[in-house]
Amino acid sequence: MTDIVAPETTSAPTGWRDRFFAWMPTEVDARVRVFAWLSFIFEVFIIGTGGAVRLTGSGLGCSEWPLCTPESLVPTPEQGIHGIIEFGNRTITGVVGILAIVVLLFTLHIIGGRLAFNTALKFAGIGLGAAVIVFVIAKLTGAEPFPFASAALLLVTIVAAMQSLRTISGRKDLPTLAWIALIGVIAQAFVGGITVLTGLNPFIVGFHYVASLALVCVTAAYLVRMHEVPGPRERAVPKWFAILTHVTGLALVLTITFGVLTTGSGPHSGDANVIRDGFDASVLAHVHSWPGYILTGLVLVLAASAWILRLPVRNWLLVLIVAIGAQVLIGVWQARDGLPALLVGIHMVLAALAAATYTVVVLKMKRSTPSAE
Repeated sequence: MTDIVAPETTSAPTGWRDRFFAWMPTEVDARVRVFAWLSFIFEVFIIGTGGAVRLTGSGLGCSEWPLCTPESLVPTPEQGIHGIIEFGNRTITGVVGILAIVVLLFTLHIIGGRLAFNTALKFAGIGLGAAVIVFVIAKLTGAEPFPFASAALLLVTIVAAMQSLRTISGRKDLPTLAWIALIGVIAQAFVGGITVLTGLNPFIVGFHYVASLALVCVTAAYLVRMHEVPGPRERAVPKWFAILTHVTGLALVLTITFGVLTTGSGPHSGDANVIRDGFDASVLAHVHSWPGYILTGLVLVLAASAWILRLPVRNWLLVLIVAIGAQVLIGVWQARDGLPALLVGIHMVLAALAAATYTVVVLKMKRSTPSAE
Protein backbone atom coordinates (compact mmCIF):
# COMPACT_ATOMS: atom_id res chain seq x y z
CA MET A 1 0.00 0.00 0.00
CA THR A 2 1.20 3.49 -0.83
CA ASP A 3 1.28 5.64 2.29
CA ILE A 4 -0.95 8.71 2.27
CA VAL A 5 1.18 11.58 3.53
CA ALA A 6 -0.09 14.95 4.65
CA PRO A 7 0.59 17.66 2.07
CA GLU A 8 2.75 19.67 4.41
CA THR A 9 5.62 19.01 6.74
CA THR A 10 7.03 21.09 9.52
CA SER A 11 10.50 21.86 10.78
CA ALA A 12 11.58 21.04 14.29
CA PRO A 13 8.65 21.91 16.60
CA THR A 14 9.18 25.08 18.62
CA GLY A 15 5.85 25.80 20.34
CA TRP A 16 3.04 23.68 21.71
CA ARG A 17 1.11 23.99 18.43
CA ASP A 18 4.07 22.72 16.46
CA ARG A 19 4.59 19.90 18.93
CA PHE A 20 0.92 18.98 18.70
CA PHE A 21 0.91 18.87 14.90
CA ALA A 22 4.21 17.00 14.92
CA TRP A 23 2.43 14.33 16.97
CA MET A 24 -0.55 14.16 14.60
CA PRO A 25 -0.41 11.31 12.07
CA THR A 26 0.71 12.11 8.53
CA GLU A 27 -0.22 8.69 7.19
CA VAL A 28 -2.66 5.92 8.04
CA ASP A 29 -0.66 4.50 10.93
CA ALA A 30 -1.43 2.38 13.98
CA ARG A 31 -3.14 5.27 15.80
CA VAL A 32 -5.59 5.82 12.97
CA ARG A 33 -6.31 2.11 12.66
CA VAL A 34 -6.92 1.71 16.39
CA PHE A 35 -9.38 4.61 16.56
CA ALA A 36 -11.09 3.51 13.34
CA TRP A 37 -11.60 0.05 14.80
CA LEU A 38 -12.81 1.49 18.10
CA SER A 39 -15.29 3.64 16.18
CA PHE A 40 -16.64 0.57 14.40
CA ILE A 41 -16.79 -1.52 17.59
CA PHE A 42 -18.65 1.15 19.54
CA GLU A 43 -21.10 1.70 16.66
CA VAL A 44 -21.95 -2.00 16.98
CA PHE A 45 -21.92 -1.81 20.77
CA ILE A 46 -24.40 1.05 20.87
CA ILE A 47 -26.85 -1.07 18.88
CA GLY A 48 -26.58 -3.62 21.67
CA THR A 49 -27.08 -1.02 24.41
CA GLY A 50 -29.93 0.57 22.46
CA GLY A 51 -31.50 -2.85 22.15
CA ALA A 52 -31.10 -3.34 25.90
CA VAL A 53 -32.99 -0.09 26.48
CA ARG A 54 -35.89 -1.29 24.40
CA LEU A 55 -35.89 -4.94 25.48
CA THR A 56 -35.82 -4.14 29.21
CA GLY A 57 -38.62 -1.59 28.97
CA SER A 58 -36.21 1.25 29.79
CA GLY A 59 -37.06 3.48 26.83
CA LEU A 60 -38.54 6.11 29.11
CA GLY A 61 -36.16 5.40 32.00
CA CYS A 62 -35.07 9.00 31.48
CA SER A 63 -38.21 11.03 30.92
CA GLU A 64 -36.41 14.05 29.43
CA TRP A 65 -33.68 14.73 26.87
CA PRO A 66 -30.82 15.53 27.09
CA LEU A 67 -31.42 15.75 30.84
CA CYS A 68 -32.59 12.53 32.44
CA THR A 69 -35.23 14.34 34.50
CA PRO A 70 -36.33 18.00 34.46
CA GLU A 71 -33.98 18.61 37.39
CA SER A 72 -31.12 16.16 36.85
CA LEU A 73 -28.71 15.20 34.08
CA VAL A 74 -28.14 11.75 35.58
CA PRO A 75 -30.78 9.25 36.71
CA THR A 76 -32.15 9.55 40.23
CA PRO A 77 -32.60 6.63 42.66
CA GLU A 78 -36.36 6.77 42.05
CA GLN A 79 -35.84 5.80 38.40
CA GLY A 80 -34.15 2.56 39.36
CA ILE A 81 -32.47 0.24 36.87
CA HIS A 82 -34.45 1.59 33.91
CA GLY A 83 -32.95 5.04 34.35
CA ILE A 84 -29.45 3.57 34.61
CA ILE A 85 -29.88 1.54 31.42
CA GLU A 86 -31.27 4.46 29.43
CA PHE A 87 -28.61 6.88 30.70
CA GLY A 88 -25.90 4.31 30.02
CA ASN A 89 -26.95 4.19 26.38
CA ARG A 90 -26.80 8.00 26.20
CA THR A 91 -23.28 7.89 27.68
CA ILE A 92 -22.16 5.45 24.97
CA THR A 93 -23.44 7.96 22.40
CA GLY A 94 -20.90 10.42 23.76
CA VAL A 95 -18.11 7.88 23.40
CA VAL A 96 -19.18 7.15 19.81
CA GLY A 97 -19.14 10.88 19.07
CA ILE A 98 -15.66 11.39 20.53
CA LEU A 99 -14.28 8.50 18.49
CA ALA A 100 -15.89 9.86 15.31
CA ILE A 101 -14.31 13.28 15.98
CA VAL A 102 -10.85 11.78 16.54
CA VAL A 103 -11.03 9.71 13.34
CA LEU A 104 -12.21 12.75 11.39
CA LEU A 105 -9.44 15.05 12.69
CA PHE A 106 -6.78 12.40 12.06
CA THR A 107 -8.11 11.91 8.54
CA LEU A 108 -8.26 15.62 7.75
CA HIS A 109 -4.70 16.13 8.95
CA ILE A 110 -3.46 13.20 6.86
CA ILE A 111 -5.23 14.30 3.69
CA GLY A 112 -5.42 18.09 4.02
CA GLY A 113 -2.75 18.95 6.56
CA ARG A 114 -2.90 21.63 9.24
CA LEU A 115 -5.20 23.89 7.19
CA ALA A 116 -7.95 21.26 6.89
CA PHE A 117 -7.60 20.44 10.59
CA ASN A 118 -7.87 24.09 11.68
CA THR A 119 -10.81 24.75 9.36
CA ALA A 120 -12.71 21.87 10.95
CA LEU A 121 -12.04 23.29 14.41
CA LYS A 122 -13.29 26.72 13.31
CA PHE A 123 -16.53 25.18 12.08
CA ALA A 124 -16.82 23.30 15.37
CA GLY A 125 -16.70 26.63 17.20
CA ILE A 126 -19.28 28.11 14.84
CA GLY A 127 -21.52 25.08 15.33
CA LEU A 128 -21.36 25.24 19.11
CA GLY A 129 -21.98 29.00 19.03
CA ALA A 130 -24.97 28.57 16.73
CA ALA A 131 -26.35 25.83 18.99
CA VAL A 132 -26.08 28.10 22.04
CA ILE A 133 -27.78 31.01 20.27
CA VAL A 134 -30.63 28.83 19.00
CA PHE A 135 -30.96 27.28 22.45
CA VAL A 136 -31.36 30.69 24.08
CA ILE A 137 -33.87 31.87 21.47
CA ALA A 138 -35.94 28.70 21.80
CA LYS A 139 -35.85 28.97 25.59
CA LEU A 140 -37.04 32.58 25.50
CA THR A 141 -39.91 31.71 23.14
CA GLY A 142 -41.05 28.77 25.26
CA ALA A 143 -40.11 26.08 22.72
CA GLU A 144 -38.24 22.87 23.53
CA PRO A 145 -34.65 24.16 23.18
CA PHE A 146 -32.50 21.06 22.77
CA PRO A 147 -33.97 19.72 19.50
CA PHE A 148 -33.52 23.13 17.86
CA ALA A 149 -29.99 23.50 19.23
CA SER A 150 -29.09 20.00 17.99
CA ALA A 151 -30.55 20.80 14.57
CA ALA A 152 -28.42 23.96 14.36
CA LEU A 153 -25.27 22.00 15.24
CA LEU A 154 -26.17 19.35 12.67
CA LEU A 155 -26.70 21.95 9.95
CA VAL A 156 -23.35 23.63 10.60
CA THR A 157 -21.62 20.22 10.58
CA ILE A 158 -23.12 19.42 7.17
CA VAL A 159 -21.92 22.78 5.82
CA ALA A 160 -18.47 22.11 7.31
CA ALA A 161 -18.33 18.73 5.59
CA MET A 162 -19.26 20.21 2.23
CA GLN A 163 -16.65 22.96 2.57
CA SER A 164 -13.99 20.51 3.72
CA LEU A 165 -14.55 18.07 0.86
CA ARG A 166 -14.63 20.91 -1.65
CA THR A 167 -11.27 22.33 -0.57
CA ILE A 168 -9.28 19.15 0.11
CA SER A 169 -7.10 18.35 -2.89
CA GLY A 170 -6.17 14.79 -1.88
CA ARG A 171 -8.28 11.64 -1.83
CA LYS A 172 -11.91 12.18 -0.93
CA ASP A 173 -13.09 8.73 0.19
CA LEU A 174 -11.69 8.67 3.73
CA PRO A 175 -12.72 12.26 4.61
CA THR A 176 -16.18 11.62 3.16
CA LEU A 177 -16.68 8.50 5.27
CA ALA A 178 -15.31 10.23 8.38
CA TRP A 179 -17.62 13.23 7.90
CA ILE A 180 -20.64 10.96 7.32
CA ALA A 181 -19.87 9.11 10.54
CA LEU A 182 -19.73 12.34 12.57
CA ILE A 183 -22.85 13.79 10.94
CA GLY A 184 -24.61 10.50 11.58
CA VAL A 185 -23.71 10.52 15.28
CA ILE A 186 -25.02 14.07 15.70
CA ALA A 187 -28.18 13.20 13.76
CA GLN A 188 -28.65 10.09 15.88
CA ALA A 189 -28.42 12.13 19.07
CA PHE A 190 -31.09 14.42 17.64
CA VAL A 191 -33.33 11.49 16.62
CA GLY A 192 -32.78 9.86 20.00
CA GLY A 193 -34.05 13.00 21.69
CA ILE A 194 -37.09 13.10 19.41
CA THR A 195 -37.71 9.44 20.24
CA VAL A 196 -37.96 10.24 23.95
CA LEU A 197 -39.98 13.44 23.41
CA THR A 198 -42.51 11.57 21.21
CA GLY A 199 -42.98 8.85 23.81
CA LEU A 200 -41.10 6.14 21.87
CA ASN A 201 -42.99 6.40 18.61
CA PRO A 202 -42.32 2.96 17.06
CA PHE A 203 -41.57 4.34 13.59
CA ILE A 204 -38.99 6.79 14.97
CA VAL A 205 -37.50 4.01 17.10
CA GLY A 206 -37.24 1.84 13.99
CA PHE A 207 -35.59 4.64 12.03
CA HIS A 208 -33.18 5.16 14.94
CA TYR A 209 -32.08 1.52 14.66
CA VAL A 210 -31.73 1.60 10.87
CA ALA A 211 -29.62 4.76 11.07
CA SER A 212 -27.36 3.11 13.66
CA LEU A 213 -26.99 0.10 11.37
CA ALA A 214 -26.06 2.40 8.48
CA LEU A 215 -23.32 3.98 10.61
CA VAL A 216 -21.92 0.52 11.32
CA CYS A 217 -21.65 0.06 7.55
CA VAL A 218 -19.99 3.47 7.12
CA THR A 219 -17.33 2.74 9.75
CA ALA A 220 -16.80 -0.71 8.21
CA ALA A 221 -16.27 0.96 4.83
CA TYR A 222 -13.63 3.22 6.41
CA LEU A 223 -11.80 0.17 7.74
CA VAL A 224 -11.68 -1.27 4.23
CA ARG A 225 -10.73 1.91 2.41
CA MET A 226 -7.97 2.91 4.83
CA HIS A 227 -5.98 -0.10 3.61
CA GLU A 228 -6.59 0.64 -0.08
CA VAL A 229 -4.45 2.65 -2.46
CA PRO A 230 -6.18 5.88 -3.55
CA GLY A 231 -6.93 6.41 -7.21
CA PRO A 232 -8.85 4.68 -10.02
CA ARG A 233 -10.40 1.30 -9.37
CA GLU A 234 -11.62 -1.49 -11.63
CA ARG A 235 -14.05 -4.34 -11.19
CA ALA A 236 -12.37 -7.52 -9.92
CA VAL A 237 -15.37 -9.82 -10.46
CA PRO A 238 -17.51 -10.70 -13.48
CA LYS A 239 -20.31 -8.28 -14.30
CA TRP A 240 -23.04 -10.85 -13.63
CA PHE A 241 -21.52 -11.51 -10.19
CA ALA A 242 -21.57 -7.80 -9.36
CA ILE A 243 -25.22 -7.52 -10.44
CA LEU A 244 -26.21 -10.57 -8.38
CA THR A 245 -24.37 -9.11 -5.38
CA HIS A 246 -26.39 -5.90 -5.60
CA VAL A 247 -29.62 -7.91 -5.92
CA THR A 248 -28.52 -9.69 -2.74
CA GLY A 249 -28.14 -6.27 -1.13
CA LEU A 250 -31.76 -5.48 -1.98
CA ALA A 251 -32.83 -8.73 -0.30
CA LEU A 252 -30.79 -7.74 2.75
CA VAL A 253 -32.44 -4.30 2.90
CA LEU A 254 -35.93 -5.83 2.64
CA THR A 255 -35.10 -8.41 5.32
CA ILE A 256 -33.89 -5.74 7.75
CA THR A 257 -36.82 -3.42 6.95
CA PHE A 258 -39.44 -6.06 7.64
CA GLY A 259 -37.47 -7.14 10.70
CA VAL A 260 -37.68 -3.60 12.08
CA LEU A 261 -41.44 -3.50 11.40
CA THR A 262 -41.85 -6.90 13.04
CA THR A 263 -40.04 -5.75 16.16
CA GLY A 264 -42.12 -2.57 16.13
CA SER A 265 -45.29 -4.63 16.28
CA GLY A 266 -44.01 -7.17 18.81
CA PRO A 267 -43.98 -7.18 22.60
CA HIS A 268 -40.78 -5.17 23.10
CA SER A 269 -41.90 -1.57 22.80
CA GLY A 270 -39.40 -0.04 25.19
CA ASP A 271 -42.07 0.80 27.75
CA ALA A 272 -45.21 -0.97 28.95
CA ASN A 273 -47.42 2.04 28.13
CA VAL A 274 -46.19 2.59 24.56
CA ILE A 275 -48.68 1.92 21.78
CA ARG A 276 -47.39 -0.37 19.04
CA ASP A 277 -47.38 0.45 15.31
CA GLY A 278 -50.65 -1.38 14.67
CA PHE A 279 -49.34 -4.18 12.43
CA ASP A 280 -50.00 -7.87 13.05
CA ALA A 281 -46.74 -9.23 14.46
CA SER A 282 -47.43 -12.84 13.48
CA VAL A 283 -48.09 -11.88 9.85
CA LEU A 284 -45.05 -9.62 9.69
CA ALA A 285 -42.85 -12.36 11.13
CA HIS A 286 -43.69 -14.54 8.12
CA VAL A 287 -43.24 -11.66 5.68
CA HIS A 288 -39.89 -10.91 7.30
CA SER A 289 -38.76 -14.50 6.75
CA TRP A 290 -39.45 -14.53 2.99
CA PRO A 291 -36.70 -12.10 1.91
CA GLY A 292 -34.53 -13.66 4.64
CA TYR A 293 -34.64 -17.08 3.00
CA ILE A 294 -34.11 -15.52 -0.43
CA LEU A 295 -31.11 -13.67 0.99
CA THR A 296 -29.67 -16.91 2.36
CA GLY A 297 -30.03 -18.64 -1.00
CA LEU A 298 -28.42 -15.76 -2.88
CA VAL A 299 -25.46 -15.61 -0.51
CA LEU A 300 -24.91 -19.35 -0.90
CA VAL A 301 -24.91 -18.98 -4.69
CA LEU A 302 -22.46 -16.07 -4.49
CA ALA A 303 -20.14 -17.92 -2.13
CA ALA A 304 -20.10 -21.09 -4.26
CA SER A 305 -19.47 -19.05 -7.41
CA ALA A 306 -16.72 -17.02 -5.76
CA TRP A 307 -14.86 -20.14 -4.64
CA ILE A 308 -15.21 -21.86 -8.00
CA LEU A 309 -13.92 -18.75 -9.80
CA ARG A 310 -11.37 -17.92 -7.05
CA LEU A 311 -12.71 -14.39 -6.69
CA PRO A 312 -11.16 -12.02 -4.09
CA VAL A 313 -14.42 -11.77 -2.12
CA ARG A 314 -14.72 -15.50 -1.41
CA ASN A 315 -13.46 -15.39 2.19
CA TRP A 316 -15.74 -12.49 3.12
CA LEU A 317 -18.71 -14.33 1.62
CA LEU A 318 -17.99 -17.20 4.01
CA VAL A 319 -18.15 -14.71 6.87
CA LEU A 320 -21.46 -13.44 5.48
CA ILE A 321 -22.80 -17.01 5.34
CA VAL A 322 -21.95 -17.49 9.00
CA ALA A 323 -23.60 -14.19 10.00
CA ILE A 324 -26.78 -14.80 8.01
CA GLY A 325 -26.94 -18.48 8.96
CA ALA A 326 -26.80 -17.47 12.62
CA GLN A 327 -29.51 -14.90 11.93
CA VAL A 328 -31.79 -17.54 10.42
CA LEU A 329 -31.28 -19.94 13.32
CA ILE A 330 -31.83 -17.29 15.99
CA GLY A 331 -34.81 -15.86 14.09
CA VAL A 332 -36.55 -19.25 14.00
CA TRP A 333 -35.61 -19.94 17.62
CA GLN A 334 -36.93 -16.63 18.95
CA ALA A 335 -40.16 -16.93 16.94
CA ARG A 336 -40.85 -20.37 18.38
CA ASP A 337 -39.86 -19.38 21.91
CA GLY A 338 -42.04 -16.28 22.25
CA LEU A 339 -39.42 -13.64 21.36
CA PRO A 340 -37.19 -13.73 24.48
CA ALA A 341 -35.44 -10.40 24.94
CA LEU A 342 -31.89 -11.79 24.83
CA LEU A 343 -32.41 -13.52 21.49
CA VAL A 344 -34.06 -10.43 20.01
CA GLY A 345 -31.05 -8.36 21.11
CA ILE A 346 -28.59 -10.80 19.55
CA HIS A 347 -30.68 -10.78 16.38
CA MET A 348 -30.43 -6.97 16.22
CA VAL A 349 -26.64 -6.94 16.63
CA LEU A 350 -26.11 -9.76 14.12
CA ALA A 351 -28.16 -7.86 11.55
CA ALA A 352 -25.72 -4.96 11.85
CA LEU A 353 -22.72 -7.27 11.54
CA ALA A 354 -24.26 -8.95 8.50
CA ALA A 355 -24.83 -5.56 6.87
CA ALA A 356 -21.25 -4.53 7.66
CA THR A 357 -19.91 -7.75 6.14
CA TYR A 358 -21.99 -7.21 3.02
CA THR A 359 -20.51 -3.70 2.78
CA VAL A 360 -17.02 -5.20 2.82
CA VAL A 361 -17.99 -7.69 0.08
CA VAL A 362 -19.24 -4.87 -2.16
CA LEU A 363 -16.08 -2.81 -1.66
CA LYS A 364 -13.84 -5.81 -2.28
CA MET A 365 -15.44 -6.37 -5.70
CA LYS A 366 -13.17 -3.61 -7.01
CA ARG A 367 -9.40 -3.32 -6.94
CA SER A 368 -6.94 -0.55 -7.62
CA THR A 369 -5.81 -0.23 -11.21
CA PRO A 370 -2.11 -0.89 -11.86
CA SER A 371 -1.53 2.85 -12.43
CA ALA A 372 -2.79 3.63 -8.92
CA GLU A 373 -0.39 1.25 -7.17
